[in-house]
Amino acid sequence: MPTDAEVVETAAEAAEGVIFARYKQSEVKDFDVTVTFEEGVLDVDVYVNAPADGESDPDAVADEAALAAQDAVDELFADDTNADADPDANAA
Repeated sequence: MPTDAEVVETAAEAAEGVIFARYKQSEVKDFDVTVTFEEGVLDVDVYVNAPADGESDPDAVADEAALAAQDAVDELFADDTNADADPDANAA
């Protein structure tokens, strides 16, 4: 089972990855990714302050980043569950 710190780090990295896939780092004036994982509950809050150009709306990017964070954590737990179910999966 992943540790709380692994869950938080995985979620934050996924969210930041989405932000910087949509915007050049120099375009982002400010951003904040807040992730908590307590008692099995994941909470992700993303704020992006960047220009709203024709392709990327900051609010939509923030929403997408939060969803990516949740998906990354789901995948982290799924990988852990699969590894527990098949002990030979990591033997290669």
